[in-house]
Amino acid sequence: MAHPLVDQMRFTRAEWSRGLEGISEDDASRHFGPMNCISWIVGHLAWQEHRYWLEFAQGRLPFPQLNERFAYGAPKSTPSLKETLDLWHAVTDEVDRFQAGFTTETLLRDLPRKGKSVGQSYGSALRRVTYHYWYHIAERPKRFVRCSISRTDPSMSAT
Repeated sequence: MAHPLVDQMRFTRAEWSRGLEGISEDDASRHFGPMNCISWIVGHLAWQEHRYWLEFAQGRLPFPQLNERFAYGAPKSTPSLKETLDLWHAVTDEVDRFQAGFTTETLLRDLPRKGKSVGQSYGSALRRVTYHYWYHIAERPKRFVRCSISRTDPSMSAT
């Protein structure tokens, strides 16, 4: 049985996936003002999971293109939704297998970066990734609600 925080992460991913249902390639590639498009955000979330759970925790880099294209601060781009969903599924499948054995003791362990402690545990990293998903789940509807209230074009709305 998975640790309850791992179950929460899995639930969060399921809600993220549910929010992507029915989104076309065209809609996923739309940019509104300075915001990244949905397809880029999918790659960005794959990057964070890859970074914490495959790179930092296991010292592996199976999808180096994520670091180049979807890292925090990476240039704005418009990747294919299919491409980023395929990457996201590949990463989260590997991460799921890794996290399946997490215990409370695991979550209390230090999660070093490049062999050095940065004061982050497996548990705090798991919460950070979970919250990052929820941020992006709420990001788009928030913009459209604000635009509906102010009756402005979403591309002109302040964040």
